[in-house]
Amino acid sequence: MVQITIEGKKEQSFECSPDDTILRAALRAGMGFPYACNVGSCGNCRFQLLEGEVEHARKDAPAWGERDLKRNRYLGCQAHPKDDCRIKLRFDESYAPEFAPARTEMTLKEKSAITHDITEFFFELKDSNPFLPGQYALLGLPGVEGGRAYSMSNITNDGSQWHFQIKRVPQGIATTCLFDQVKIGDTLELDGPYGTAFLREDAPRDILCLAGGSGLSPMISITRAAAISEKLKGRQIDFVFGGRATRDVCGREFLAELPGFGERIHFHAAISNPGPEDTDWEGYTGFIHDVAYEIFGDSIRDKEIYFAGPPPMAQAVQKLLFELKVPPEQIHFDEFY
Repeated sequence: MVQITIEGKKEQSFECSPDDTILRAALRAGMGFPYACNVGSCGNCRFQLLEGEVEHARKDAPAWGERDLKRNRYLGCQAHPKDDCRIKLRFDESYAPEFAPARTEMTLKEKSAITHDITEFFFELKDSNPFLPGQYALLGLPGVEGGRAYSMSNITNDGSQWHFQIKRVPQGIATTCLFDQVKIGDTLELDGPYGTAFLREDAPRDILCLAGGSGLSPMISITRAAAISEKLKGRQIDFVFGGRATRDVCGREFLAELPGFGERIHFHAAISNPGPEDTDWEGYTGFIHDVAYEIFGDSIRDKEIYFAGPPPMAQAVQKLLFELKVPPEQIHFDEFY
């Protein structure tokens, strides 16, 4: 173990294993190290190295470049310490985890196809660990470099079961491995939970979940938890799912199992690119941000909003919410892709 010291008015420190990253070690110690994607894409975990030496896991991390290197800045999610380090960044207690992320193993017990390219994977953990609805984990896949981020779809009390609804990415190394190579009974490495876009049970507003494609999983977890929460009893929950065509539409079957479906829980589906096979479609047509505004209009600003999906969708939703002047504290999403 090496010692990582945070420079500031009140010095803080934590231990980090050389095979761990500075960000994840800080979170395991319960500290509020800012982050989002955990895979080198967003840059939220950037810090300045004052003393010591680190090695970057991803030399091609999208959020890290030559300018950062010249200024001795690194990404916490990619930086492995080679000796004791002193770093500079501003901690934020809102990032301190309720459940500290841990590394363990999990065994694939079952999998079930949801659509032509989305499958739910059911894992049992060797060492149980709870998570908050809407959080994600890093999966270690054989032959795939680095952990890959996927959101959990279930809710849990003891943390022994973690389920993931995952969309196959054409020619994607990670999902090809997961869909075609990992078999029932196989064991994978797991690191989690992570993420700050979890269900806020103390929020006083009705809930709006926006999911596109791969964003189905965390929105299902959030809705499942909200449906049975005593604190959210009676609160309206609207779930909007968007796909390219009718064969991509899913999610209703999971919500239909929940108490209050059709009364306070409502499912809305949209397709963005209808083809000849979609002539019988009677639902909404358009991109999910446009459909959300079509359904709810300016009342969106009165809701607690959770969303997940591909980057173009996330960017369009953020733009809509900014234009509607939705307070940032009502908006919850994780930037991992």
